[in-house]
Amino acid sequence: MKSQILNSRKLLSFALVLSLIPLSSCRVEQEQAGELPDVDVSVEPGQLPQYDIQGPDVNVGVTERTVTVPKVVVVQEEQTVQVPYIDVDVPGAERQERTITAEVEVPSAGYNLSVQDVYTVNNELWVISRLEETDPNAPRAVTRVSDRIVINAPTIPVRHYIIGERPSGVFNEQYEFIGNRQQILPQLEAGRQLYEREATS
Repeated sequence: MKSQILNSRKLLSFALVLSLIPLSSCRVEQEQAGELPDVDVSVEPGQLPQYDIQGPDVNVGVTERTVTVPKVVVVQEEQTVQVPYIDVDVPGAERQERTITAEVEVPSAGYNLSVQDVYTVNNELWVISRLEETDPNAPRAVTRVSDRIVINAPTIPVRHYIIGERPSGVFNEQYEFIGNRQQILPQLEAGRQLYEREATS
């Protein structure tokens, strides 16, 4: 009885395999060659589309990141010093007294910044300062040097020029550094000088 069941199963399996063979093998023959249709296309010359590009939409915000930054402790204290005072009287114009400060971030305390000249050029106040390294052996520690003037005049925009090499640092990006006075001499000659630092002996 067992051998009959086994034989029946073998026959059933064999029959199943035989029935699947025609399904797994098929043959395809090409009976007719194919070709693309003939198409007659006539077009008029065109032009590329024009776009009015306004620039990307940029959103600016703030985020927090933990970073390692150098820390320098700078002690500041109030002192009474002599500051150049410029009084400009323009008939019929309202004046305002204000302190104008030039300040630069430098890699050591061995630097000096001094306001050299003040001009009016094209309704702007041009403040020209000079940055010099006075002590190359000063200990390296980021600090700030500054100089200032007090002016009593109609309120007009201030533009700072600093003669000297720009030290690295984002703070110094607010000023325009120039190699020498000759770079802006034509504009200065077209303006009016309000102040000139006295030469020191």
